[in-house]
Amino acid sequence: MNFLPGSQHGRIDHLVAYQVEGGLHQYSFAVNAEEKSICELLQPIEDASHTRDRKRSPPDSACMRGTRLEVVQKVDVWATSSILVDGEPHICWMHGYVGCGKSAISQEICQKSESQGRPVASFFFFRNAGDRSRIWRLATTLANQMAAAVPETAPFVRAAATASPGLKNFPVPVTSVAMQMQRLVYGPFKSAADRGPIGSLAGRPFLIVIDGLDECQDKEEVEELIDSMLAFFDENPIIPLRIFITSRVEQHIKSRLNAPGVRMDNLVDHCSGDDIMAFLDVLFQDASRRNPVIQSYVRERGEWPTPSDKRKLVEHIGGSFIFASAVFKFIMGSNNPNNGPTNPMDRLPLALKMNPGLDGVYAHTLGRSKHFPHFLDIISSIALLEAPLSTSGIAELLGINTYEVINVLVELQAIIQVPGTDDIPVTLCHTSLHDFLTTQSRSGCFFAHPRHHVRLHLRSLECELELRRRRPGVAIHPSECTPAITYSRQYSVEHLNKGHQLFELSEFDCAIRLCREALGLHPGSPELVHALTEVLHCRALHTTPPTDPDLKEAIHLYHQALLLRPSSHPDRSVSLNGLGSVLLDHHRHTGAPVDLEEAIFKYREALKLRPFPHPDRPQSLNNLSISLAYRYRRTAHMADLREAILLDREALELRPNPHPDRSRSLHNLAVSLAELYEHTNAMADLEEAISLYREALERRPSPHPDRLTTLDCLSLSLVNRYRRTRTPADHDEAVSLDHESLDLRPSPHPSRSMSLNNLAVSLTDRYRRTKAMADVEEAISLHREALELRPLPHSYHSQSLNSLAISLLCQYRHTKALADLEEAISLAREGLGLRPWSHPKRSDSLWNLSLSLWYRYEATDILSELQESIAHCEELLDSHYLVGNEDRVEALYHLARLLQKRFVATGQQEDIARIDPLKDEASRLSESTSTT
Repeated sequence: MNFLPGSQHGRIDHLVAYQVEGGLHQYSFAVNAEEKSICELLQPIEDASHTRDRKRSPPDSACMRGTRLEVVQKVDVWATSSILVDGEPHICWMHGYVGCGKSAISQEICQKSESQGRPVASFFFFRNAGDRSRIWRLATTLANQMAAAVPETAPFVRAAATASPGLKNFPVPVTSVAMQMQRLVYGPFKSAADRGPIGSLAGRPFLIVIDGLDECQDKEEVEELIDSMLAFFDENPIIPLRIFITSRVEQHIKSRLNAPGVRMDNLVDHCSGDDIMAFLDVLFQDASRRNPVIQSYVRERGEWPTPSDKRKLVEHIGGSFIFASAVFKFIMGSNNPNNGPTNPMDRLPLALKMNPGLDGVYAHTLGRSKHFPHFLDIISSIALLEAPLSTSGIAELLGINTYEVINVLVELQAIIQVPGTDDIPVTLCHTSLHDFLTTQSRSGCFFAHPRHHVRLHLRSLECELELRRRRPGVAIHPSECTPAITYSRQYSVEHLNKGHQLFELSEFDCAIRLCREALGLHPGSPELVHALTEVLHCRALHTTPPTDPDLKEAIHLYHQALLLRPSSHPDRSVSLNGLGSVLLDHHRHTGAPVDLEEAIFKYREALKLRPFPHPDRPQSLNNLSISLAYRYRRTAHMADLREAILLDREALELRPNPHPDRSRSLHNLAVSLAELYEHTNAMADLEEAISLYREALERRPSPHPDRLTTLDCLSLSLVNRYRRTRTPADHDEAVSLDHESLDLRPSPHPSRSMSLNNLAVSLTDRYRRTKAMADVEEAISLHREALELRPLPHSYHSQSLNSLAISLLCQYRHTKALADLEEAISLAREGLGLRPWSHPKRSDSLWNLSLSLWYRYEATDILSELQESIAHCEELLDSHYLVGNEDRVEALYHLARLLQKRFVATGQQEDIARIDPLKDEASRLSESTSTT
């Protein structure tokens, strides 16, 4: 049908289309010459499908010729079988462990379908690859491919995308993945199918391939995706659509896909020796064509590897294609006539002794170079550098020769990518090697200790200083800097921050001396002023209490740096954040509110200078959050705490896995939520805090410098949950965490007394539950050591006095040894004397002393003990445990008991008159609390 025949240069601004199919349906949409394409409307990820450049967009997986034939054929038969006749499930989930070839099979299925003219859409998730590790653009990417592969669906996809632009979930997710899939994929496909057979499918189902679903970090949304998928197929049992999913066996995936409507296939069952054999045959044949040493060996000795050797390799590899590839690279590694096997033929028997896990590959490979000079420095540098350097850059940074670096790395090319020239960065072949090197329990003698950050920081300062000595008073142009000096200027502070807790005082002194010399050669340089202030700040915090002169000099220098970096300067935010940090620490040291207020002001200004997507915005968010949390603790203004939580949440979203600072954001948000729980008593806040602490702790393995902080906080939150739920496992875990914390603070660690106290309190609490005398005896011993480490005028001396008194009282109640009770009373009296009426913890001392005196009255009938106990309890109720305090009920009942005792002893009628009102109030408050 032709509209407006013969017209020219026409334009339709608004079109209303009517379609009659058993009813009247009206569709209204704008049409103009500038109308966007579906791709423009959806903004899909263009490198997530099977058509991507696999070299640039991993996984670079494909089935080698002659491999995986059986499993590919099995999937292909399922994918092409008729929905109506064969009754196969719409969903097939193929699962298997890392390295068994899941992505290669997905790629092969897609390519085979396309080569045979069968439409297919695909999405290959990949961990740590930006949006390809998130779920929010899955639906738009699949819908875009579907519209192109099945043209009949295109109008419906366009209509949905036009009607609801938010469905694209880009750049900010606003729609659930279930709604996305329903409106952009399932709905359009169903609408096309409802019109009749889809011609482009030629009677076969349309196939969607979702690879590596376990690599998507949005676990809850993955569950939602699967649930909505199952629901759609339950409602549409004959729709010609099939979905092929591959992943590792993760609980959040298995729990959903282990359902009647899913065909499950364990790829391990299909990892035959024949496929591994074919894979190795291709690799060794290619190596034989290229390697003259192998060619010569074959001419003299015959076939290599022999069929027997290859069978042994296949058995040893055990079905892992990743391991097979790593073993092959190990066998073909560079020669080293001075150490171990020198050629592939001699290395093959050693490969047969390797552990099939990648840790075994790494350890065996690294072991070949560990005897070389500077081995651990070189390996630790590669693992801990903020950005990769070339062999010459690593050598300059460490102050050694380039050939020494190459000498170490040449034998490690199976696991480390070593370029053929000195100016291309050295990189790790796989991220798991970084995890191996930075996890001491896995790497052992190859461990890249965080203390190496100290060496990297000092060498960074020395490298830059060497250049400045050659050019005193002259501004350094970037073109004059070697890669090592460029790296040093950019990342020396990062190494200082990551290693500051591991510096010796003499190393801080050395760093300050280097910074002062550099600043003397180039006075007025804001970068050098900043570097000096950072080291002064860290040295100040290295001592207990912090060194005030260092803090004051750092504040003065930061103010100077701000004058050198006016509002238009691109690095002004760096100086603002630095000044805010020193001011906050000075507030912690002195308690001066003016420091805290200025810190918050500077942090707010810095945050404004770092709008999204500024790479340092998460840091500014965390800094402002921490300062607001400090002000909340001082003023109890809930607005500060709630703003801090919002800032922490934004920072965490901006630090997805595997961001190196994610643990910091996890910990900070957990701290804020734990404080919110103290105010609201809402279990949801506490549960989320515990979950966040757990994830942070996983990301801070020993000897991570911040592990201790997270251990302490998680333990406290578990104790709080135990007090609410009475779950023994929480209590036992808290004790275990406190034990680890104490082990990580050996004498003379400045915070050892805190770990001693925390563990002792946890053990005392557990004794109350289990009555195990070993717990209270250990607690008393720990409290005594803590008290020795907190002599007067230590600010926590009174805390240790009170805590030891409580544990002794517990032991007395079990043993009835009056010596324990006498000591408990003596300690409690001393502690109360150190806590005047305004002290926030005076109530703890009053309660403890009142209880102890009551017990001594019970044992001795000395009336003065009872009188004093009553006086302390009355002060508690009159001045500390006011109405609304959660401890008031117990104190009311306690005072009633004490008055009853005194009436029995003295016959005072006024005591009887007071008892019933006390019990009545306690009863009312209890009922009110339970109702609430």
